[in-house]
Amino acid sequence: MEGADLAGKILSTWLTLVLGLILLPSALGVSLGISEIYMKILVKTLEWATIRIEKGAPKESVLKNSASVGIIQRDESPMEKGLSGLRGRDFELSDVFYFSKKGLEAIVEDEVTQRFSSEELVSWNLLTRTNINFHYISLRLTMVWVLGVIVRYCVLLPLRVTLAFIGISLLVIGTTLVGQLPDSSFKNWLSELVHLTCCRICVRALSGTIHYHNKQYRPQKGGICVANHTSPIDVLILTTDGCYAMVGQVHGGLMGIIQRAMVKACPHVWFERSEMKDRHLVTKRLKEHIADKKKLPILIFPEGTCINNTSVMMFKKGSFEIGGTIHPVAIKYNPQFGDAFWNSSKYNMVSYLLRMMTSWAIVCDVWYMPPMIREEGEDAVQFANRVKSAIAIQGGLTELPWDGGLKRAKVKDTFKEEQQKNYSKMIVGNGALDSKLD
Repeated sequence: MEGADLAGKILSTWLTLVLGLILLPSALGVSLGISEIYMKILVKTLEWATIRIEKGAPKESVLKNSASVGIIQRDESPMEKGLSGLRGRDFELSDVFYFSKKGLEAIVEDEVTQRFSSEELVSWNLLTRTNINFHYISLRLTMVWVLGVIVRYCVLLPLRVTLAFIGISLLVIGTTLVGQLPDSSFKNWLSELVHLTCCRICVRALSGTIHYHNKQYRPQKGGICVANHTSPIDVLILTTDGCYAMVGQVHGGLMGIIQRAMVKACPHVWFERSEMKDRHLVTKRLKEHIADKKKLPILIFPEGTCINNTSVMMFKKGSFEIGGTIHPVAIKYNPQFGDAFWNSSKYNMVSYLLRMMTSWAIVCDVWYMPPMIREEGEDAVQFANRVKSAIAIQGGLTELPWDGGLKRAKVKDTFKEEQQKNYSKMIVGNGALDSKLD
């Protein structure tokens, strides 16, 4: 009985501390300064570790890490310029060398595959899983790493799991109960309150530190918010500062439970990407939604998949065909404190959350950008590319033309045919030019 009483006292004390010092302040959107103190200590520790690594690591290792961003040096010049040094006016067999070179470059290091793996850090952040090149440097650094493991797994992990369990449970229960109410302004207000409160608790469960910029450009009701996509927590990051009606793919497991509960209280749209009828339904729902200026802004991730926080890939045109005002948002995570990228082909949702909860913290910047509308004579693809470019520039991300669907699918034949057509135009054009000269 004494052991049970002791365990009960420890549990009640733990829950009281969590409730009083973390849960209530995060739900109310205030801070007691504990997170700020933790981040200052963490920054000083990582700065010290970086200096120790630079002093103790051999020069060869430093050079290797600095070159890890790219294995090869690419020639980004267009096909016409690349072939000009190898060929004359007509077709020549030497053209094969250009295409062979491009093929070998893609085999060694293509632009797409590396965007679906975790970003490699230049300097170790005391998380062994984020730097594969780490080697023993010194006893003092190793002791700090061991202390960090103890803090992350024995102190932070139980605390974060407790907060996440409370936040997710309140979200599921709260949205389910709100969903039973008849449609009214009170229901909408209550739904926004539940989403906002629970998302703040879940962000605090990840030791989230978010810096919002240009708040005067926050998405307005009746508009469409589009953002680059790194992780499912992108939704939490944005909803902490305002509520959205979300559009996304149907998931299973824990994510599916949350989706089914949320849609009861708010008009979110979940769809199966493979179902054509679902895609038509989404387009119809989006048009109806933006027609009502009293409804929450729609949150869409046009890339359709998670990218590793280094790039922005092709935006699907569907979100830009329905009209309305587009509110671009750029999200950029600081990988020094933790890797926010979700590799869904490697980790399920629970495994991913555990990796996040055993990181130091989640630190990110969010830039709200001026609203954009489709210009006269501009088609949906051009509009999507213009919005994508703006987000990439603001977030300091690399802009890529490739479809994020290549994460799970093969390259479409149209991409190959496009290169063949470009080469054919060169041959035909040169032949016509020769005939005129003769």
